[in-house]
Amino acid sequence: MAVTGRFVLLVALGVVPVVVLGTSGADAAWFALLGWLALAIGLGAVDLSLAASPRRVMLVRDLPARVRLGEPVVSRLAIVNTGERMLRATVRDGWEPSAGVAGANRSRLAVGPGERRSIRLQLTPWRRGDRRTEHVTVRSAGPLGLWCRQATLSAPGRLRVLPPFHSRVHLPSRLTRLRELDGRTPMLVRGQGTEFDSIREYVRGDDVRSIDWRATARHVDPAARGGTRLMVRTWRPERDRRIVIVADTSRTAAARVADEPRLDTAWESTLLLSALATHAGDRVDFLAWDRRARARVTGVSGSQLLARLVDSMAGVEAELIEADWTGLPAQVRAVTSRRALVVLLTAADSPGSARGLLAVLPQLTARHSVIVASVQDPEADTAAARRDTLDDVYLAAASERARLDVDRVAAAIRQSGAHTVSAAPRDLPPALADRYLELKAAGLL
Repeated sequence: MAVTGRFVLLVALGVVPVVVLGTSGADAAWFALLGWLALAIGLGAVDLSLAASPRRVMLVRDLPARVRLGEPVVSRLAIVNTGERMLRATVRDGWEPSAGVAGANRSRLAVGPGERRSIRLQLTPWRRGDRRTEHVTVRSAGPLGLWCRQATLSAPGRLRVLPPFHSRVHLPSRLTRLRELDGRTPMLVRGQGTEFDSIREYVRGDDVRSIDWRATARHVDPAARGGTRLMVRTWRPERDRRIVIVADTSRTAAARVADEPRLDTAWESTLLLSALATHAGDRVDFLAWDRRARARVTGVSGSQLLARLVDSMAGVEAELIEADWTGLPAQVRAVTSRRALVVLLTAADSPGSARGLLAVLPQLTARHSVIVASVQDPEADTAAARRDTLDDVYLAAASERARLDVDRVAAAIRQSGAHTVSAAPRDLPPALADRYLELKAAGLL
């Protein structure tokens, strides 16, 4: 049961006789006040008895299964009155705050016996993962609106919030570069690679090392000079290569750089690289790792890959634990026994935190091509250039020290035989895609 503001106002009116009569009629005033209070309670009891039961309500929820982070979505909740009285109700849908309910989540409605009404809430989630609601509170008022009957009913709902994939704006330009690399532009420019593509006639400017003398001997042309036509081989970029993307979900992934968690930047980089590699004909496997596999996507290709990736990433958050890199080589071997491009998305800015990674890198580079991609803080360069005040000088010294640590770790990674990519959060996904295209053009996948 709950009381309303009307009942409080009704009780407050009983103070009027006390004020009017004053001290001269104190006894009469108090008797009037008690009588008024009894009347108000009686009216409230009658009003409560005439209120519809909130438990004789059936709830039907209509909610999309998925939405991208930051995109609005409409949640609909249908209320069906299965009782025999008019339902005058205030309904509160108990979404968690991160679901981003627009406005108040309380709705007033009147539902006749056997009728159905719907309420709509606009949600704009601001956190990834599963945003849930478990209960709906229904407060049913009587005809006078004095006392209410209240019940909390179970009406579970789940909205999965996926990574936003803002870096998809870089995909068209990288696909254009991929087509140029593959020799499929309208200008018919032949691409460079390591897999044999076709044989064609030699034209001036071709690399003489590409001449195929056996094919030249088979193409006898009496009209040609010397009785033969020179034939050259053309090559295309490697296809059907394996790419294993490993995202670090340990404590370093929880740090915010440029107001964005490192883990979110890792998701953006993974999605852009996966989309590009899929168009290039390569196979992509994904692993989220700290001390155990937090998410895994393997054996998926084509248009289903991105859908599986965002679905597996949605519920993964950074764990405040140290990463166990010693188990990573075994995880990569479980994914593929072939030579692959292993992309490690982790923090490489401190010798202390990178010590475990540097210890296992030789095991990976002995069998695979490895890229270590890390986020670089853009504010460090700005702070290192300021010398206005004493605080700026100390901050610049700390920034320079941090940059020296980053350079030391990067040098150690390259000495282990791996490639490094470091950029600001918004620049890391396209930079990683560019490095992938460079390795593909050089035949190093």
